[in-house]
Amino acid sequence: MAVVRDRPWGNSNFLVDIGGGDSRSTTAGFAEVIFPPFTIESVESSTSREGGPAEALSSHHLVLKRGLTGRLDLYVWWNKARRGKAPQRRTVKIELLSEDHSTVVMTWRFRNVRPVSLCYSPLRALEGGVVIETVEFAFEGMEMS
Repeated sequence: MAVVRDRPWGNSNFLVDIGGGDSRSTTAGFAEVIFPPFTIESVESSTSREGGPAEALSSHHLVLKRGLTGRLDLYVWWNKARRGKAPQRRTVKIELLSEDHSTVVMTWRFRNVRPVSLCYSPLRALEGGVVIETVEFAFEGMEMS
């Protein structure tokens, strides 16, 4: 359940579970979460109970970024999707934590998630930066608590 307070929560303390059930796993060590805009678009082909057009979430994507550690979990999931082997859709959970990491203050759950894009940052011999692995997910629904 969301924790309400007078000051806004910081954005640097969060955990991500990509469907394995363990948001504290090293595979879930994401450095950035980019939420899509949660918009409502009119669906002309169906109608609501009131007779007007029904509303549906648009097809924007959730983006997660992490430092490359050599794990192939995201690649394997993406590769199955690319080959049309109907990978298992997952529930991805993002938990915002309090400053002391003791309390989950907000949770976003994305349902029926599937990878649609996987990319890596450039390799640059003249810089000493971290290689970043970026995965983009399509999803069917989102709930917050």
